[in-house]
Amino acid sequence: MNTPESSEHAERRRLVVLAGHTGDLDTIREGLEHDAATVRDAALGALARMEMLDESVLNRFRLDTDARVRNRVAELAANFPGFDLLPLLNDDDPMVAEMAAWSCGEHEKVSDAIMERLIAMTTGHSEPLVREASVAALGAIGDDRGLPAILGACGDKPAIRRRAILALAPFDGPEVDAALDQAMQDRDWQVRQAAEDLLG
Repeated sequence: MNTPESSEHAERRRLVVLAGHTGDLDTIREGLEHDAATVRDAALGALARMEMLDESVLNRFRLDTDARVRNRVAELAANFPGFDLLPLLNDDDPMVAEMAAWSCGEHEKVSDAIMERLIAMTTGHSEPLVREASVAALGAIGDDRGLPAILGACGDKPAIRRRAILALAPFDGPEVDAALDQAMQDRDWQVRQAAEDLLG
């Protein structure tokens, strides 16, 4: 659980955010070194706004002690296709893992290790939001190795079923057709709508 932000830290965070708009790199660099995670988080975002973020900075904060900083790293990594998201996919905090999965989908091409992890997360992660993000990533990547996991997710919770149906878009074949036909009869209208959109 996040602790309440002190007024001093809130003011420092505000100044760091402002620095991202005004180009005050010194203030941003000071923010990266700050004890408060909210300030470090803001500094990463400010650096990205200035288009001065690089993989070396992301790597430095990938193992930050605070989950919200690691979550920001996972989010910003979407713009860096060469960045290794595997440690963040394995993060103990489900919000970090979810964000890392989303960024993998933005990369579209991933390593074998990441592909295997996304498949494992889709089929077995305890958090539904992580399974949902993982199946969406598999659809965005479009690798045939992910298809069995996507098909399996078509039987998960409604939000995950909907994502899984949409994730079938890059694929074809009798198994895909059968999954879409079944989705057309799903009790959840959003799942049925997703299937209609693909078939239409």
